[in-house]
Amino acid sequence: MNDVWKRDEIESPCVKICVMDEKSGLCMGCGRTRFEIAGWSQLEPTERRSIMNTLEERLESLKPQRRGGRKARIPRLK
Repeated sequence: MNDVWKRDEIESPCVKICVMDEKSGLCMGCGRTRFEIAGWSQLEPTERRSIMNTLEERLESLKPQRRGGRKARIPRLK
């Protein structure tokens, strides 16, 4: 009887932080593009896995670059 309610869920990298980075066009939560998010359920599992294999690198590129901490922000007196 419980088999009626059982279904395979589509694997998704969504972390429910849906904010798009204007510059890169990537979601700052999961790293996917708008087009990837919109078509996610229609992709084959191998296509989804291929995209998910690139997400860590994409998200890393969204992190702000450090500028050297406090010393970099305070102008030096000569």
